[in-house]
Amino acid sequence: MPVPQHFFADLPQGLRTLAAATPDAGPKLERREFLKLATASGFALGIFPAAAPAQTGSDEQAAAGALKPTQQPSAFVKIGRDGEVTITINRLEFGQGVQTGLPMVLAEELDADWSKVQGVHGNADPAYVDPVMGMHLTGGSTAIKNSYAQYRELGARTRAMLLAAAARRWGADPQSLRTQAGQVIGPKGKKLAYGELADEAMKMPVPQHVVLKDAKDFRIIGRATGRLDARAKSSGRQSYGIDMHLPGMLTAVVAHPPVYGSRIQSVDDAAAKAIKGVRAVLRVPSVWGGELVAVLADGYWPAKQGRDALKVQWDSSAVGKVDSARQLAQYRDLARRPGALKFDADVSALRGAAHRISAEYVFPYLAHTPMEPLNCTVRVTGAGKDARVELWLGTQAPGWEVATAARVLGVAPQNVRVHVQMAGGGFGRRANPRSDYVAEACEIARAAGASGIDAPVRMIWSREDDVKGGYYRPMHVHRAEIGFDETGRVVAWDHVIVGQSLAKGTAFEGFMLQNGVDTTTVEGMKEPYELPMRLSVHHPELNAPVLWWRSVGSTHTAYVMETLIDEIARTVKQDPVAYRLQQFGDRHPRHKAALQLAVEKSGYGKRQLAQGRAWGVAVHQSFDSVVAYVVEASVTEGVPKLHAVTAGVHCNLAVNPRSVEAQVQGGALMGLGMCLPGAAITFKDGQVEQGNFNDYTVARLTDMPAIAVHIVPSADAPTGMGEPGVPPLAPAFANAVASLSGHTPRELPFPKV
Repeated sequence: MPVPQHFFADLPQGLRTLAAATPDAGPKLERREFLKLATASGFALGIFPAAAPAQTGSDEQAAAGALKPTQQPSAFVKIGRDGEVTITINRLEFGQGVQTGLPMVLAEELDADWSKVQGVHGNADPAYVDPVMGMHLTGGSTAIKNSYAQYRELGARTRAMLLAAAARRWGADPQSLRTQAGQVIGPKGKKLAYGELADEAMKMPVPQHVVLKDAKDFRIIGRATGRLDARAKSSGRQSYGIDMHLPGMLTAVVAHPPVYGSRIQSVDDAAAKAIKGVRAVLRVPSVWGGELVAVLADGYWPAKQGRDALKVQWDSSAVGKVDSARQLAQYRDLARRPGALKFDADVSALRGAAHRISAEYVFPYLAHTPMEPLNCTVRVTGAGKDARVELWLGTQAPGWEVATAARVLGVAPQNVRVHVQMAGGGFGRRANPRSDYVAEACEIARAAGASGIDAPVRMIWSREDDVKGGYYRPMHVHRAEIGFDETGRVVAWDHVIVGQSLAKGTAFEGFMLQNGVDTTTVEGMKEPYELPMRLSVHHPELNAPVLWWRSVGSTHTAYVMETLIDEIARTVKQDPVAYRLQQFGDRHPRHKAALQLAVEKSGYGKRQLAQGRAWGVAVHQSFDSVVAYVVEASVTEGVPKLHAVTAGVHCNLAVNPRSVEAQVQGGALMGLGMCLPGAAITFKDGQVEQGNFNDYTVARLTDMPAIAVHIVPSADAPTGMGEPGVPPLAPAFANAVASLSGHTPRELPFPKV
């Protein structure tokens, strides 16, 4: 059967541009054809670990009536004799709340006692692939969205097996029994706790088909629920990948070249080796070509001291050197002429339009800067092809890490085991198709073994390594020419985007880069407005590594679209909310509902703002969820200040409203961070100029405005919520600033107005 539109939903969102996803794309890919493509590219090991049982045999399994690994309760549910229910999640928990959300979904259908439920991470086993995408992945806000039906069915199957076990023990008809809060209840009030039945129940046949609850009967799903990991995190007891300790473990800190891909001319390691605790200085290959220098020591501090004592001469003569000033000039020049076409509307009406807007927007590189810097612990036991490899790290894509470790260490993929750890943030950085930091850790472990060191290796990046270490949200320049009439009807919109491709040079290039256009670059453009737009793209290639950043293309496209829509409304003297609602018509009920909810709850148009403050509005859909913001802002001595935010959210059914609220709050703060002075990565002579939070701005608690989050009620299956809170915040803020100053900020971070 053809690949459905949602098969690659949002890795990031642009992966939906498989041929099946857009009407103007080429031939549709069959699922098996994609698997062949992935295998041919050498990528199947990363995307589809143990692909044969997990995916390639799925058609045959279905024909034979067998359940797939992703449908087997035994891989996901463990019930102790004390009634404790342990639910394995097929995603990384790195702050988004999935280690509570997915257990809530399963526990609902299981009729578990929520007070006895806990969640744990899965690994790279075939059972834990995303059931829609067929790969091990936490990304694109897909965790709850793609596994909602899966985890409901897992819970219902487990419940049915418990009922069958109780019926056999009592000699009763299973239909005469019911469950409640971790117990099976039989005739005359007889009760058996799940813990008493668990061993017997898990030996029962797994039912093919189960009947799921009606949403009106939910007692866990839809209730604001505290996170299962909250106590450990708030008390300091939570362990992360960076906290890993193994007997005899050594810690590695790496000297990276200041310009990506530089080669080593010479290394003087005498001072490093003289530091107490340093065990070795190793030269290892880099994923960017050339070599790195790793200092291996008894702990992080001596390893860092050793790294800082190295005297390394780097040769960067053979690699490109990005310079932000030259790059901006190049991008501006490209933006003045059409590129590869995404939309090809007739824009000849620009010449006779009653009103014209000419706008250029500039967006800088952005770093991910999760609070837990990158790290990976590697243990190799045995030798040669029979060696066994274990990895400990917080990863969004354990299958990719299996493939990387197998390649670097020369072992079969089945000999690699990933122990997924809690991660302190990621925002896309821990889902790198090149597995750069994992490859680095494995190269160090290989070199250590070759030098006679038989010990596990924990590699840790410092904050400076993280900020300077590559993989940024790409820099973009947008140029728009818009013509519209006295009513605000757009008659022509000519738009050019310049920015590096995320897919270029990766295994995604074949289907994410369509006709010269990287789909992540243009996602969110034009939507949800009916516009006669000609949209084209330039993708320059530079020696600056790029990667998806939370909400991907929508980080810049939402800003451009929502500030320009606002500017059109102001030009024709229409209320920005009324103008948007008019544009939505009856075509976009979810946008309309989210915006109207934010407007109603904020008091927009009804409440008098304090002197010097103005309203700002924006609404945007990403990852199938809609977030609308109504904000209050002021400008003092040219510096914009955000005071209050009201959010209207349409994510269909909110499994855990408290997590939705937290994700929107965090997304809003991250979106605000894009606006703050210093929120930019810049290059000079090929080197990143920033190094830590003293010169790379992230939003802090003191920047947080008052924020209220309101969710549109819905019983429809959930959509993504990890990222949609980010994109509309900056344009809403900018629109308030424009109301006060008369000028829309055309670049991020905001210049002084």
